[in-house]
Amino acid sequence: MNRFLKILIAFLVPIFLFAQNNSDALLKELDQTVADYAVYSNKKELEINKLKEQLSQTTTDLQKYTIYGKLYAEYKSYQSDSALMYARKSFQIAEKLNDIQKLNDAQLNLASIMGTLGMYKEATDILNRIEIKTSPELRGYYLTVNSTVYGYMSDYAASIQEKKKYIILTQKYRDSSLQYYKPQSSAYIMAKSSTLLDDGKHDETLTLLLNYFPKINNNSPDRAVIAYIISQAYRQKKDTEQEQKWLTISAISDLQLAKKEYISLRSLAFLMYENGDIDRAATYIKRSLEDALFCNARLRTYEISKMLPIINEAYQEQNETNRFQLMLFLISVSILSLFLLALLFLLFKQMKKLSKAKQEISLANNALSELNQELNTFNEKLNDTNYTLTEANLLKEIYIGRYMDQCSHYIGKLDEYRRKLNVMATSGKMNDLITAVKSKEFVENELAAFLAAFDNTFLQLFPTFITEFNALLIDDEATQRKEGELLNTELRIFALIRLGIKDSAKIATFLRYSVSTIYNYRSQLKNKAAGAREDFENQVMHIGTHLH
Repeated sequence: MNRFLKILIAFLVPIFLFAQNNSDALLKELDQTVADYAVYSNKKELEINKLKEQLSQTTTDLQKYTIYGKLYAEYKSYQSDSALMYARKSFQIAEKLNDIQKLNDAQLNLASIMGTLGMYKEATDILNRIEIKTSPELRGYYLTVNSTVYGYMSDYAASIQEKKKYIILTQKYRDSSLQYYKPQSSAYIMAKSSTLLDDGKHDETLTLLLNYFPKINNNSPDRAVIAYIISQAYRQKKDTEQEQKWLTISAISDLQLAKKEYISLRSLAFLMYENGDIDRAATYIKRSLEDALFCNARLRTYEISKMLPIINEAYQEQNETNRFQLMLFLISVSILSLFLLALLFLLFKQMKKLSKAKQEISLANNALSELNQELNTFNEKLNDTNYTLTEANLLKEIYIGRYMDQCSHYIGKLDEYRRKLNVMATSGKMNDLITAVKSKEFVENELAAFLAAFDNTFLQLFPTFITEFNALLIDDEATQRKEGELLNTELRIFALIRLGIKDSAKIATFLRYSVSTIYNYRSQLKNKAAGAREDFENQVMHIGTHLH
């Protein structure tokens, strides 16, 4: 059982929330419509002015009768006095035309608008003198006007006896009109639903009207009437939520069509009052009263005047309550504001101290950061220096060993060369001795051997020198070597620079070239540098190191 109840609640709650949201949306639309009442009134005035302009250009009585009828229809629920005037003009034209159909129709319009104005005696007099048998097609309208006038009289009756009498007449004429309207017409639907409602058949009323309502055009004045009857059916069922919804729909339609004589907004105002929504109740009843006065609808003004003091008193009481609550709120806010000001003052002082402390910490951090940066720079320089010293020591060790070995080798070579020359001299081979002394072959061979030893030793120390050096050039073919060569002249020049010998004169002496030749080689390769020309030799110094 509990499980079934939970499922039922879970199913019904979303439906309830949707209905609630829909009702709120309708009320908001009505609030906006009430606020924009002038827009709809202006639109109505424009339509009326168009008809008046047509009337000024009309010459025939028949055309005037038609336009008077349209003006009557426009004014009927908008401004009763003007509607009465055009109904009378229609009647005068009908008399001139001597058309019994038009004459009866004009008299029915007169009686109808007189009922709205509270001229019940005049209205009934007109209705009593109409020979409706002469206009059978107007019989339905004739009975409806009778029903409406007696309906007004029952609402306005001073005694119960009179009220009952007029109610009976209202129902009699309304029920009689049903046989003269087409079953699917609005007049038939409205009369039939009112009959069902009087008999307490609210479900049948709703079945009839809820099926018919979607077929009504939004611009039809019957839309508000049907919606109002639906609300009264729900009222009989004691379904306040649906009653409010359909009253709202009816009121929106009335206001958007610029009707000034209506029931829905006034009824909704009282319902809002009963539901505790006093602000809306006051707004709606005020709008209803202003419209009723504008229209000169005496019965509606009378009905509103009975309700207005009740709603107005509740509105004043609510305003007093709201004013008292506002005073309490302002006092509370003032006390709280003073407390917050004191708190903000203390917080400001604390933040000032905190800001000063943060500033000091920031300065200390900046100083520490600068010190760390300097220390890191110093450490990098120290590491570079250590690396350079380590490298220099290694080079010194290798080259001192090679130098001693080379010197020993050259001493042996020179001694052997000395003995060879001595043999030539002692054996009297003077020509051979002179030839040997003049020949450069020995020196050239020894230079070639020396350079080969240098190349071999250097590449052992810097095995990636050639690859890294070529990577520094735009043209990697700038240092092409002959077959069998380890290093060529260009590479040897920059190999010596890599070893720290940067002076062109020393390089020239080492390689047995002129200083200008060495300078030209250096300039040519700098011009082919992939990077900045002035940084080229510095890049060479980093070949084979972790900094390259």
